[in-house]
Amino acid sequence: MEKRISISVYIVIFVFVIFLLKLWYLQVIKGGEYKKVAEQNRLRTIQIPAPRGIIYDNKNNALVKNIPSFDISAVKEDLPRDPETLSALSNLLRLAPEDIEERLDRSPVNTLEPVKLKQDVSLKEAARVEARMIDFPGLQVDVVVSREYIYEHINSHVMGYLGRLTLEQVKGSDYRDVPKKAFIGQMGVEKIFDKILRGVAGKKIVEVDAIGRKTRVVSLQQPVKGKDIKLTIDIKLQSEAANALTDKTGAIVALDPHTGEVLALASSPSFDPNLFSRGIHYRDWAKLITDPQKPLLNRSIQSQYPPGSIFKIITALAALEEGIITDKTIVTCTGAVFEGRLFRCWKKGGHGKVNLHRALVESCDVYFYEVGKKLGIDKIAKYASAFRLGMPTGIELNSEKHGIVPSTSWKRQTKNQRWFPGETLNTAIGQGYLSVTPLQAVQLMASVVNGGTIYRPHILKNSDYSDYGKNRIRIKRKHLELIKKALLGVVSEKKGTGLMAHSDIVRIGGKTGTVQVVGGGKVTEDSVEKYRDHAWFIAFAPEEKPEIVVAVFVEHGGHGSTVAAPIAKRVIETFYKGRHS
Repeated sequence: MEKRISISVYIVIFVFVIFLLKLWYLQVIKGGEYKKVAEQNRLRTIQIPAPRGIIYDNKNNALVKNIPSFDISAVKEDLPRDPETLSALSNLLRLAPEDIEERLDRSPVNTLEPVKLKQDVSLKEAARVEARMIDFPGLQVDVVVSREYIYEHINSHVMGYLGRLTLEQVKGSDYRDVPKKAFIGQMGVEKIFDKILRGVAGKKIVEVDAIGRKTRVVSLQQPVKGKDIKLTIDIKLQSEAANALTDKTGAIVALDPHTGEVLALASSPSFDPNLFSRGIHYRDWAKLITDPQKPLLNRSIQSQYPPGSIFKIITALAALEEGIITDKTIVTCTGAVFEGRLFRCWKKGGHGKVNLHRALVESCDVYFYEVGKKLGIDKIAKYASAFRLGMPTGIELNSEKHGIVPSTSWKRQTKNQRWFPGETLNTAIGQGYLSVTPLQAVQLMASVVNGGTIYRPHILKNSDYSDYGKNRIRIKRKHLELIKKALLGVVSEKKGTGLMAHSDIVRIGGKTGTVQVVGGGKVTEDSVEKYRDHAWFIAFAPEEKPEIVVAVFVEHGGHGSTVAAPIAKRVIETFYKGRHS
């Protein structure tokens, strides 16, 4: 009997010890965690989005505006899901009960995180929901600051767009202070200057009762608005450039040649960044990324094209600097030269005897074939590189391409082949392996007409945010003046290829370029545009101390003289009227 009592006592003591250990585990080991859960059941943290900074053009015109919108959310744990409640909520939100169920079921494992039931509702609808929130525990109205791009597609490749944090960005250190569901810059100015623009999100901690109703505000941290920034873009000029490219594929870039400030940067086709402001619909995204015209591609900095005859500026300067020609050197153009095969001039029958001035004004290919033969590819490459072709300009925008400046070493490294003499002739007139972006083309024109200084192109006006450098090219000023005089003749002389850029408002200089599309084959009605030449025109104005340089490129546009030159004139006249009105 005593033995049985002893065993019972041991059992009771053992159970009691287990109970004490469990109590110790719950209170000491897991106490903090359970306290946190209890607090979460009692407290709710509400993220308060920070208004993004406003982006202005160089004349202080707002390019975007922040507009409030409203979302309806619910805390899944607090919201009753009986048929009667769901039916009443369905009538209030004007959503099918099964849609509400689906959204709740798709919510994260953390049931304390509010689930969005309806986005971008009107103020009237938000007020109606606020008035009924007592009937639906856990229901809440969230104020969201949304972005509106005032000029829509006109400025889209400069502005970029907003999007939710990607998985990669969530893991990165740059976005630790950003709410997971926040919208941040994902392209263009919005991305490059996102840290400046986005500000700091606020936080409000509220106490709720057993059915999820707010009882008091425990703490409040107000959001800090992002900083405003000012761009170098002139929105009136930008609009003119974008409109000039309507129904065309191509790009227009305008710079101040004495600072590198980008006055306009248009790419066509474009897109409406407002599609992204609250989260783009998958159908709209699919349409954008499958469009064969690639509207998201910024052709001004991301497309690389043979420069055609605008490259004759480089060939001419190289020959002058190397002493191969002078302004009086004469070449007889019979319409073609032979170098392994026949290399033809664009003018059938030839130009006859031409000097450098006339060769540039009338864009004589034979003149530059002969000059190219004497120079050789590596000297041509040396001067092209001096003007920073074949390398990114350093503009702030994303994914700028570098173009190609071919040379004997370049071909050996990339093709594992030797360089052929005929390839030098092609390069001398801007064809072959050579390629540039429209931004590089306009930078070339800027450095020719400003006396040989290369300024880094930039779009941010606020100089305290960045340091924009400049480089001086070792080119004799008298040689630059010879080229500049010829470029004025391209537009003003009777036989100039850029005559259609002539203006009665301001004297314009420029250079045409027409790029043959290789592999044209037999042209049919369906394929005529596909095999049509590309059109270039780079220009400056006015004659004395130019204030603007412009590059126009139209894919499959035809001739630079008839297609690109009039567009450049239109852009320059718009600028000049705005500057001097």
